[in-house]
Amino acid sequence: MQCLSRRVASHQDLPHRLLSRLITRHQGSPYRRPFRYYSRDVFERLKKQVSLMDMPLIIDAGCGTGESTIRLASKYPDCLVIGADKSARRLKRQGLVDNIAGKDNYLFVRTDLVDLWRQLKAVGWTIRKQLLLYPNPWPRARHIKRRWHAHPVFADMISLAQETEMRCNWPVYADEFGRAVFLVTGQPARTELFSPDKPLSPFERKYQNSGHRLYRCRIKL
Repeated sequence: MQCLSRRVASHQDLPHRLLSRLITRHQGSPYRRPFRYYSRDVFERLKKQVSLMDMPLIIDAGCGTGESTIRLASKYPDCLVIGADKSARRLKRQGLVDNIAGKDNYLFVRTDLVDLWRQLKAVGWTIRKQLLLYPNPWPRARHIKRRWHAHPVFADMISLAQETEMRCNWPVYADEFGRAVFLVTGQPARTELFSPDKPLSPFERKYQNSGHRLYRCRIKL
């Protein structure tokens, strides 16, 4: 019997009143958190792999068990898809043992996403597409700072790719993400309901089978 997923429960039903203030504050001061101990080594190894492949890049940020990365690699055979996640346990399902592993036109890396986005920004790679699939919504209003669009790294993250797409199952998160994109870039994001023909990730499949409304927010720079 299939286990259905509960909808996001929150007392917040509108974009958070502090979102604009947080983004303005972050833009006014650089983010200087030290890199985690393993991030530098992982990124140096990733740079070598990317140079050997010499293909346009797609980033699957927070890829979980990697199913979405493999599906994206099949959909975009001319690109190198990098699936990144902080969980060694989840990535172990794809054979990752020493923080980086790959096959065909995809790579998996275990790293901290905040570090990875800053490292990608520093090297200036051209990234064709970036996906952020069903991030933790942190639905309690007091946890607004834990949402990606309210994090100090958001401006770097959103500037990396020619196209960024975020998917979620909570309309407030989608609306906030779109507003944050506009505040950072000055360009409107396209936020819409959608129904995927073939779910990209286990979460997307579970939410769709549970009858949730799914949202995506897309920005092209």
